[in-house]
Amino acid sequence: MEHPIIFISLLLEKLGLPVVHDFSHAHTLLELLLLPYVTYTWLIMLLLVVVGALGARRLELVPRGAQNFFEVVISGLEQFMVGVTGEEGRFLFPLIATLGFFILTSNYLGMVPGMFAPTSNVNTTAACALIVVVFTHVIGVKFHGVKYIKHFMGPILALAPLIFVVEVIGHCARVLSLSIRLFGNIFGEELVLAILMFLAGLYLAPLPIMFLGLFTGGVQAFIFCLLSMMYFAGAMEHAH
Repeated sequence: MEHPIIFISLLLEKLGLPVVHDFSHAHTLLELLLLPYVTYTWLIMLLLVVVGALGARRLELVPRGAQNFFEVVISGLEQFMVGVTGEEGRFLFPLIATLGFFILTSNYLGMVPGMFAPTSNVNTTAACALIVVVFTHVIGVKFHGVKYIKHFMGPILALAPLIFVVEVIGHCARVLSLSIRLFGNIFGEELVLAILMFLAGLYLAPLPIMFLGLFTGGVQAFIFCLLSMMYFAGAMEHAH
């Protein structure tokens, strides 16, 4: 199967750099760093840093224009998160916002011809999921110390060994839940777009899927962040 035209990979190939399109074909560190989902992850990170720097360069006491828009969006997201995690979870907002904006930008970038959505690769979504799941336990230890182990024991001491195994499996499954859901939706959308573009691109057949992608891209970013908030809130709660 031929790989789609990906702008950055094409540019790197013109520069004579070793570019492969699949993890299994990468045999050197350089080839790993030049995989499409890695290079486009760096592109999105750079884009978000530049937009953030430009947005914070001219802050005004009375917001207007772009500053007003971003303040409404960010403050709304923060209040929503506090409603889920409680006031004590406000310190988690930078992580949630970073993941949300990264996933949203990635989802939408894949709809631009010649671009690639890093979230359409399971390695990217698994990395985001691991950050959330690992940080969930960091929060649990931060709030409860050694007593955090009670979250894995259940309310009945006699059933603690069984509950512990079930809880460990459940927490591992969170990585799969977060990563596969996001990956499957974005990859499926890109695959359908590629097929429609190949079969009837000249007749604007992909347009309905592209409009649907604008909706699903935002929904998937929201679901990822919402589940992350719920995991964080659960880690901060006292075990019952």
